[in-house]
Amino acid sequence: MKVMTGAFTGTGTAFNVDTVGFKPGRIEFFNRTGLTRCVFTKEMPAASLAKQINHATVQHAFVTTNGVTLRSAGFTVGTDADINTSGELVYWTAYETGLHE
Repeated sequence: MKVMTGAFTGTGTAFNVDTVGFKPGRIEFFNRTGLTRCVFTKEMPAASLAKQINHATVQHAFVTTNGVTLRSAGFTVGTDADINTSGELVYWTAYETGLHE
């Protein structure tokens, strides 16, 4: 299984991450600034995202728009405010296949 890590600073507009080198089966995100964890797997619909928002109480959400979409050698980050807010630092880890394959 291939694994690649990276980081980006949110822009507030959708953008591509094409530095992965493979089509991920699972991508985990941690928004260091906004304290949000997110995950996307290849089984999920395009533009979706499962997230855990870490404010005063932990909240869970599944979005079906503005999330993550897979690309042949990376992924597109949508405009969801918990993963792509302008100026916020987000770390990501991409796995070539899901963790349980």
